[in-house]
Amino acid sequence: METGLEKQNMPWQYMEELFQMRGVDIKEYSPLALAYIGDAVYDLIIRSLVLNEGNRQVQKMHKETSSMVQASAQARMITALNDQLTEEEHAVYKRGRNAKSMSPAKNQSVSDYHKATGFEALMGYLYLKRDFKRMLDLIKLGLDEL
Repeated sequence: METGLEKQNMPWQYMEELFQMRGVDIKEYSPLALAYIGDAVYDLIIRSLVLNEGNRQVQKMHKETSSMVQASAQARMITALNDQLTEEEHAVYKRGRNAKSMSPAKNQSVSDYHKATGFEALMGYLYLKRDFKRMLDLIKLGLDEL
């Protein structure tokens, strides 16, 4: 009999087998590499939530999605989540926030950009750790604060 966690990891295991992905210790990834995948995962989750609200013009869905994935929104979310993070999660966030990255978008503050990078690194870390429940719980808590 499969547990909920085993069922949750089945698509990941299938992807690893199908594409012959090698096992990697997630602690070996740079904070910017974690943010790279975290950005994509977070974007997909937000797009899924927006799409679930009903069929609309793609332009309207994109505008709503953009408002939730921009650096300022992510910065507000991580600030609200700060007290909810474990020591390990806070350390991952800080590594991402403090990473030397490219300059922020012209309409975002440097502070928000760094906080957003930390948030994305945390999302990437939880995704690669396969802690999908924790990742989704944090996103839900963060969205409730927006």
